[in-house]
Amino acid sequence: MDLDFVCTHAGRRASALTRRDVARALLDVPSGMALVGLPELRRAMMAAGNPLSVVFWESARTILNSIESGVATVGDVQRWIESTGSEPILMTPGYFIWPEEDERGPVSTEMFAKLVHYLEARVQAGEVDPDALVRGDQAARRAYEEMQEEWLSRPLPDGRVPGFAVNDEQDEELFAAWGEEEALALEELRRIMGELPEPPEPPAAELDRAGARLRALLSLPGYPANVLRACAGFEESPMPDDDRALWLAVVAGIAAPISDLSEEDDTLEEWTDLEGEPRHEDTVLAHICAIQHADWLAAVAALARLGPGVLASPERIARLIAESEDIDVDEQDVALDIDDVAATESLFAPVVTLWGYLGVVDPDDVLTPLGWWGLPKALERAWSPRD
Repeated sequence: MDLDFVCTHAGRRASALTRRDVARALLDVPSGMALVGLPELRRAMMAAGNPLSVVFWESARTILNSIESGVATVGDVQRWIESTGSEPILMTPGYFIWPEEDERGPVSTEMFAKLVHYLEARVQAGEVDPDALVRGDQAARRAYEEMQEEWLSRPLPDGRVPGFAVNDEQDEELFAAWGEEEALALEELRRIMGELPEPPEPPAAELDRAGARLRALLSLPGYPANVLRACAGFEESPMPDDDRALWLAVVAGIAAPISDLSEEDDTLEEWTDLEGEPRHEDTVLAHICAIQHADWLAAVAALARLGPGVLASPERIARLIAESEDIDVDEQDVALDIDDVAATESLFAPVVTLWGYLGVVDPDDVLTPLGWWGLPKALERAWSPRD
């Protein structure tokens, strides 16, 4: 741990090193090694005409001692490196969050480097006082945070807004990963269903009755009609005329909701009432959206194998998922985790309730012939690419 190491680590000559450069190099080696090399590094920086400050070196020794003794938290270390004056704040007061360094895409990496360069210029101009930051000066910290918030929301010369550009990239990565997971789940669903007998399609009269009941339900205000309309995307597109297509679209929407509740259902007063309880509709959608592809696959595959007449209560579905051989579960042979089963049960509770309105299950939560036939088809529809 010497000056050559720091220069190589930062890619800069000694006279151009910043506090952030030195801090990152110190944190990149074992804390004991950094402590041993700290005095010599300080002397070498002084000889190079870049002494930094007494406050910085004392803070470096303090944080390294804390790390070495095992009392420093991740937050302590993050706060210290942010106090160098050119390290972007990991989470701003406006809740912008930078991705972890090893998870940044090209845009995030570019914007992070641009902000570091901007902050370095502000330090050199005297607009940021790193010594005040490291001493915990609250006014200096607020100004430092506001400076970064303003930069993130200000368009660059090429028109991009840094904060939006980073968030857009993260969204694209998330959607790509979700799409890949969905494609794999669809492939596995088709493999499983290809090995099972094809359930008989319900009589046309039964589908007509189910469609009529569903159309009447969807025309009503409030729950559950608003949730079903949102799940199926009927707030933004018309309902199909065919009863079979309508029923499958709604069941598929429960497995993969297409839209949120309409603005008519989301009043300003409800959203700004921070002390109020979440509405039932919002809780239902949140539970549905939290169910993973693997859990849907395991549940529907198990019900398809067991057939009509099997209990499909939330508790039973949670058990079927926990015992499933269709998905990879760590330590499958170990006793079932009660907390995990309970969590899965709570997520599927609103699903089974909605299934009851559609005739997938009867009033006793028993799978019906209609549900046996339609669930796999609806899940395949939910995971198939949309035109």
